[in-house]
Amino acid sequence: MDVTTCLKSLLLAIHQYRDNRTAHNAAQLQKQVEELSGMRCVRLLTSGQVLPSECVCGLVELAGDPNTSPTLTGTIISLLAQLVCDDESRDVLQSSYNLTSTLASIIHCHSATPREPLVLQCLKVLQRLTYNGRIFHCSNYIHELIDFLMSNIQSHNDDITMPCLGLMANLVRYNLSVQTHIKALSNVKVFYRTLINFLAHNSLTVVVFALSILASLTLNEDVGEKLFHAKNIHQTFQLIFNIIVNGDGTLTRKYSVDLLVDLLKNPKMADYLTRYEHFSACVSQVLGLLHVKDPDSAAKVLELLLALCGVSGLRSLLCEVVFRPAAPRLRAASRRQGAGLDAGQKTQPGLALIQWLSSPAEGEELCCLQALQLLTELLEEALGSQVVSVCVLGFVELLVPVVLDLLQGLDPAAPDSQLRTHCIRTTHTTSLLLVLCSEDSVCRVVCRQMSSQLCLSQVELLLSCCHNNDPLTCPLTGHDSSLSQVCSEAVLKAVELMSKLRQQVKDMETSFYRILQDQRMVTPLSLALTSSHREHVQTGLRLLLEATPLPDFPSLVLGESIAANNAYRQREAELSVKRVAVQQDVPAPMGKSLSGPSPSSPSHSIHSLIEKLQNGMELQDQMKDVRVSEIMDVYEQKISSLASKEGRLQDLLEAKALALSQADRLITQYRCQRAQAEAEARKLASMLKEAEQRREELQAELGSQVLEAERAKGDIEELLQHNARLQADSQEHQSLKGSYNQLLNRFNESERLLKELQAAHISLTKQMDTLRKTQDTLRLQHDKALCELKEREEQMKSFQSELQQRNSDITGLRGELRGQEERGRAKEKEREELEETVDILRKELNKTELARKDASIRASSLELQKAQVEAKLQKKEDELNKHSSMIAMIHSLSSGKQKSDVNLSL
Repeated sequence: MDVTTCLKSLLLAIHQYRDNRTAHNAAQLQKQVEELSGMRCVRLLTSGQVLPSECVCGLVELAGDPNTSPTLTGTIISLLAQLVCDDESRDVLQSSYNLTSTLASIIHCHSATPREPLVLQCLKVLQRLTYNGRIFHCSNYIHELIDFLMSNIQSHNDDITMPCLGLMANLVRYNLSVQTHIKALSNVKVFYRTLINFLAHNSLTVVVFALSILASLTLNEDVGEKLFHAKNIHQTFQLIFNIIVNGDGTLTRKYSVDLLVDLLKNPKMADYLTRYEHFSACVSQVLGLLHVKDPDSAAKVLELLLALCGVSGLRSLLCEVVFRPAAPRLRAASRRQGAGLDAGQKTQPGLALIQWLSSPAEGEELCCLQALQLLTELLEEALGSQVVSVCVLGFVELLVPVVLDLLQGLDPAAPDSQLRTHCIRTTHTTSLLLVLCSEDSVCRVVCRQMSSQLCLSQVELLLSCCHNNDPLTCPLTGHDSSLSQVCSEAVLKAVELMSKLRQQVKDMETSFYRILQDQRMVTPLSLALTSSHREHVQTGLRLLLEATPLPDFPSLVLGESIAANNAYRQREAELSVKRVAVQQDVPAPMGKSLSGPSPSSPSHSIHSLIEKLQNGMELQDQMKDVRVSEIMDVYEQKISSLASKEGRLQDLLEAKALALSQADRLITQYRCQRAQAEAEARKLASMLKEAEQRREELQAELGSQVLEAERAKGDIEELLQHNARLQADSQEHQSLKGSYNQLLNRFNESERLLKELQAAHISLTKQMDTLRKTQDTLRLQHDKALCELKEREEQMKSFQSELQQRNSDITGLRGELRGQEERGRAKEKEREELEETVDILRKELNKTELARKDASIRASSLELQKAQVEAKLQKKEDELNKHSSMIAMIHSLSSGKQKSDVNLSL
């Protein structure tokens, strides 16, 4: 059954159960929900279709109904938990279907039994749903949910405490309204004490949850000043780093990284961390987590490293940790080319970053983008110094080929999501290359491996994508996030890189000016010049200055495109102003009207109060009788009340915007349903006409059927008797069916055992193959060692022959010396010359003696190496014997298991 058919059946079962809540309809609905859960349709909500939206809307409504059975509710929540798989689906469930309030209502209904599996299931789904998402404080059942969480956190029951702590950490993070509500409760001090006691808990997950809640609630208060004081903040940092490195799993590491990132946003905490003496060692341990092939863990580690790069005092320390330890191995890795990356990646964090860049698979795109951003930050810091170290240059030589490979592989016919991912990756990649080109020696490394054809083909592909998704021809909501905008940013970065390298790379200048005169460059330039980002405008202006003198540059078309973009922006601004005006016209709720001036401009009122307060301080000498402190207290109370009222009004505006988006969604669903109903009505009309014709035909046949009915009465009596006999046969069939089910269960159990044994056989076969490959490699190493040994023996023989020759030369020279001494007694002049010759020969003799000694030392070292190689060969032969015995044992085991499998099948 395909997904569409399953969704239609599920929607029909939802309507049947909603109209008639019988046990049969409930069982049918539960069956359909379980079938859809078994299909693992994770990205069902992001397809934009109406049918999945209606199904999910109906399921959420049934789950929130108190009259729905807990079993059916649990099955529905299990399906919804599968849908909360990525950020996009989570946002859709939270904004369009209000799933948070539904789950909170279920928890509120079962708050008397918090250990019930349904409550735990809802808490886990809520924890995944609210992670990195903001919850509106004015939503339904949020206050009851907070009270439930606080009461159960203080209950000291580990089964319910951990999910409650995780959910509370999500609710209070970046949510000022929830924080204010919790601080206003009467039992908040008891809650703080409970959280502080949790810091000594055995579970690291509980510790990091409690510390995250305390950081969100008390960081800027007296309790937070004591908890995160300068005396014990280093212990807190050590605890957090230990949890990140030695956490209980991905969830614990995720929350501990979020906690440290939140602390870094506080300037005082960031300053404490810069003075932490064990920072380099802790960061080295954190960088070691990049070697784990888990995209979620790697993404959180990279997020932490990016946050550390955001602190100016920590960026240089991070550069030292990433680049300096890799120096001796980077040169060897560059000589070994590809082999060095695998051999050294377990000890070098820089190579681990390159590993995440190379060929990003599905689910690893975020890690690739974060690694590119991190390398951009680190290399910008490293190349900003006066002298670039040798290890950084070696790292760049390894990095550049991997980065250039990321620029390839764009398919214009791919789906929009893949095009968008590739364009974003291209933008980050070109930004990194621009940083590398900012320094001359590193730029030369890039230019040696860069080609103009690569840049030209990449820009042309991006221009084709940008032209196919022009926002003026197919406007999209969310201008900044449209595919055309992303493609334009990638094009601008790539053209800026071509401009940077046009003098250093062959034919790059020709390609650069050719691209600037392309008609398709109008869209990226117009979007850049009308952008709200300063960088994009400056880049567009630089390229425009280069392109204006060119003869074929389409300046008129560019002007028209800029005017069209401005008109589009103005129309969007007018629509947004009208939308805000409609929201402001909505009357405020009863009981919340403010006395005094209108609260529509609370910031203006606050500024006027501050000015009056300052004027009052200036006239303090003239107002001796007025107690200024009391006046300041009054104004502070008014300011705080106005600020709280401003926050409530902001929450109301957000709630109204949410209601408006939900109304738009309902209108869209209604239009789709209306179109479907009209099509069904037309179909029913044609069917009615066919039925009328068929009725006339059947009217004629009715007379003949009446006569046959009388004859059929006698047959009915006979059939009744036959039916009684069939009922007896049916009872016998039921009994046989029961025995058949028992036999079928036994058969399924036997089949399951057979599959397990087959899986074990397959694993053993794979192990045998790996051992066989290991044996082959060891045999090759053995042969290689024998060849080296033969070469060393030949060298030793040559050294011995040279030594014998030198000895014969020495004896000859000594004989000549004696003859010259006898003749020198007669000739004094010749004696002096011969003495000089003898001195020279003695020096050569000494050199020969030294050479002979070196040759003997080399021969002894070669004999020692020969003994070591023979010992290694003996060890390898022992290992080969062990492996062969293991392979024989595996063969015997696999043959025995195959025999047992045959017996089981029989």
